[in-house]
Amino acid sequence: MNIAQLLARAARVFPDRPAILHGDRKLHDYREFGDRVARLAHFLRDGHRLDAGERIAIFMDNRPEYLETLYAILWAGLVAVPINAKLHPREVRYILADAQVRMLVTSSERNGDFTDPAEPLPGGCTAITCDGSEYLQALTAPVRAPADRLPDDVAWLFYTSGTTGQPKGVMLSHRNLMTMTSSYLSDVDAPRDHDAMVYAAPISHGAGLYGFACTLKAGLHLVPASGGFDPDELIALACSPGNLTMFAAPTMVKRLIRRIADSDASTAGFRTIIYGGGPMYLEDIREALEVMGPRFVQIYGQGESPMTITVLPRELLADRTHPDWATMAASVGFAQSQVEVRIVDDQGDSLGPGEVGEVLVRGDVVMLGYWQNREATAKALRDGWLWTGDMGALDSRGFLTLKDRSKDVIISGGSNIYPREVEEVLLKHPGVLEVSVVGRRDPEWGEVPVAFVVAEGVPPESLDRLCLAEIARFKRPREYRFVQGLPKNNYGKVLKTELRKMLE
Repeated sequence: MNIAQLLARAARVFPDRPAILHGDRKLHDYREFGDRVARLAHFLRDGHRLDAGERIAIFMDNRPEYLETLYAILWAGLVAVPINAKLHPREVRYILADAQVRMLVTSSERNGDFTDPAEPLPGGCTAITCDGSEYLQALTAPVRAPADRLPDDVAWLFYTSGTTGQPKGVMLSHRNLMTMTSSYLSDVDAPRDHDAMVYAAPISHGAGLYGFACTLKAGLHLVPASGGFDPDELIALACSPGNLTMFAAPTMVKRLIRRIADSDASTAGFRTIIYGGGPMYLEDIREALEVMGPRFVQIYGQGESPMTITVLPRELLADRTHPDWATMAASVGFAQSQVEVRIVDDQGDSLGPGEVGEVLVRGDVVMLGYWQNREATAKALRDGWLWTGDMGALDSRGFLTLKDRSKDVIISGGSNIYPREVEEVLLKHPGVLEVSVVGRRDPEWGEVPVAFVVAEGVPPESLDRLCLAEIARFKRPREYRFVQGLPKNNYGKVLKTELRKMLE
């Protein structure tokens, strides 16, 4: 089944329900939403003579056209490649080449990064802007019916960096997305038709994945006028249209809570805030509950098992009289209904309650594999289980507490930063002899990267300039610590545990 059938059904059954809001302004009902998507799908598939399964990338900030384009790609039987809007153009070009993307849909603000005739897009990829004449003309194309797709056909290529820092395309099928959507409805939240799903977090990631549940219930898709996260804007939207549901990184939750507490604003218009993508410390969720009440749900997932490994429901988070509340709140909850979760040792043998090992997950939501990367797929998918690379322990009731990440990933503001990628950039500086990047706890962002550098006469400003020229701004180190040498074991491997101790 094509996941876009959810929109086709909503447009048939509930044509007059409002579908897309920009700020507090209604743009389209479901009849109009479905019609625009069907015409864009014809433009993409038939107008450009693309075959089923070919890739189309989206690189833009959150805006109503993002949702139209995403659904049109799926409706046409093509594969969506949503790209993090914070990435550097060089990083975007890598993804376009790796995924063999045929078309890039961007906005006029972003398109300038890809119009240099001296550096054409890779592989003959063409680019159009969602606010340009070609896109507007596409909305007058004939209507196209949703393409037939098999459950295991790829629908979404979710690019996530691997342990080497090289981005890998996670192949998510129509079955994966449908299973994820069912899990949302059964485990995370039960949306109503008048609730508003707010895209304050990037549509290219978790917020966009959760949009399918909103479409299934013919609910409101609300794109903030700012295109992103603004606490004051969200407080205003909670007043009108109200009934807000949103996915947010812990950093966003903390900023929103702080603003509400400072302004003494009403929280009545917030219905559900689902948080994940990084550590939420116990005192932070305690404060959030005090300020906003029982509106929070925690999830744990990965791009390889999108949004669907564990859940900590609102009723458990809210029950602070429970004798084990602190333990539960510090965990990431228990397995969602569509998956199984195990903890194993290095040999793959299951461990008992309280024993720390690698987190494994199995279910219909787990990815098909990595795009054109058999070696990485074979390492991650073994005997039907996804080896997450995350370390944790299950208690006797099945609550999972994460202990560490074997991949050394730094999660800053809900975004992944892979140290190897940053290290490789810093080593391009002629004065840098050695470098190692680790995460440091930060009250605002959860974690921030810190670089330990062995160098001769290198000013930190030059390292900053190098990073800004090569990678996204959020990945650059927040601090450079110049040292005489890096701690290493007998095999010459840098001991990052020792570097973390130095930070502490």
